[in-house]
Amino acid sequence: MDDERGSLLSWQWSHYPSGHADRTNLLIHAITAPLFWSGLATLVLAPLSGAPLGALGGVALIVIAVAAQGRGHKREQVGPLPFRGPFDVIARLFVEQLVTFPRFVLSGGFARAWRRAGENVAIG
Repeated sequence: MDDERGSLLSWQWSHYPSGHADRTNLLIHAITAPLFWSGLATLVLAPLSGAPLGALGGVALIVIAVAAQGRGHKREQVGPLPFRGPFDVIARLFVEQLVTFPRFVLSGGFARAWRRAGENVAIG
């Protein structure tokens, strides 16, 4: 990230709660973040385990997770800020999945957002 945004970690963290306030989006993230992690582990470990084609399964899990989260973000009143290019897409996705979302859950941000979102959960 550049000086205008600061570090990617702090920039993404400062915008995270406003873009993760819809219960359906929160539920999608709760389901798909582990899917992303599994896909990444499969992608990395498949070639090392003698099953390089298994890496395709890892890529598929990552794509499914990212696509589902993209749909979830469309439900939010505050959407993600535009990407600045291909590197920004990759960096933001990986930081969100591996750092920011787990931090959001462990810090209580997920629970607070869930409570604020109310009782109306409509997946669709």
